[in-house]
Amino acid sequence: MNYSNDHIIAVNEAAAVYLKGYSSYAVGNDFSIKEFINNKLLLIKSIRTGLSYAFFNEIKNITPFSDEDWADILNISTKSLQRYKQEANFLFKPIHSEKIIEITEVSLLGNEVFEDTAQFKLWLQTPNYALGNMQPLELLKDSYGKEMVMAELHRIDHGIFA
Repeated sequence: MNYSNDHIIAVNEAAAVYLKGYSSYAVGNDFSIKEFINNKLLLIKSIRTGLSYAFFNEIKNITPFSDEDWADILNISTKSLQRYKQEANFLFKPIHSEKIIEITEVSLLGNEVFEDTAQFKLWLQTPNYALGNMQPLELLKDSYGKEMVMAELHRIDHGIFA
């Protein structure tokens, strides 16, 4: 699945709506998900408050992950994820919010490096020599693994292959 410019616009709008509803942070009409990811103090506040399901739902559209992938990454059941979707104004716990933000960061970089969501997903599912022959997707379950995946994506972006 490739995400479109419409998906980016939708996630940017969802970020602005989330911040207006749950934060004292002032956002303009041109606020972007990249600005959100790059503002560490804002991320800390958002993690502690909890991300809304509505915001998460838009984030899902710019990642190559299915609901099953997300449930696995967040260490929750797909039933829980479906239940959260039904709850009005649901906010994820801080531990889940932090993981969602981390995966969003990886997805933004991966989509930028590969310029194609399908290629990025294929890379995530392919054992990688530089990552101990593990699939990058397996490493996204914890922060240290996420950092390894981010470092490898940066190396690829700079033309350095293991």
